[in-house]
Amino acid sequence: MSETGERPGRCSNAGLRRATRRLSQLYDDAIAPSGLRATQFGLLVQLRDLGTPTMGELAEAMVMDLSALGHTLKPLARDGLVTLAVDARDRRQRRVALTEAGRTRLRAAAARWREAQLRFEAVFGREKAAQLRALVDEIASPGFGEAFGRPGD
Repeated sequence: MSETGERPGRCSNAGLRRATRRLSQLYDDAIAPSGLRATQFGLLVQLRDLGTPTMGELAEAMVMDLSALGHTLKPLARDGLVTLAVDARDRRQRRVALTEAGRTRLRAAAARWREAQLRFEAVFGREKAAQLRALVDEIASPGFGEAFGRPGD
């Protein structure tokens, strides 16, 4: 027990991480035939939506640090799904772009992702799924980080 009487096993962070690992396993299994993992799929979706963001912009949108983003991008770049290029206006920055091969892979994975999403909502419930997305979006927001006291958010 902690000083507040809470058990460490009831930690919000630990619970969310367990749930995230479980959900990632389920979605990974669902989209595996596309050759992507759920994290890679999410990154490609962000790229499609953002266009050609800088590494910093993409990291911020994904709520990742730059080193984790770089690690996640390596296999995608190796496989020709994304490109990394020096920004023409600021040579200190690198821009990330989705290639045509990346768009094709994303489309192939999207159908399988939709199936997984429908299965999740069937098992968990549509209303609860919508509530869950709203809650995790709130937690992922910069405003939550600021309120929690995290510098830089």
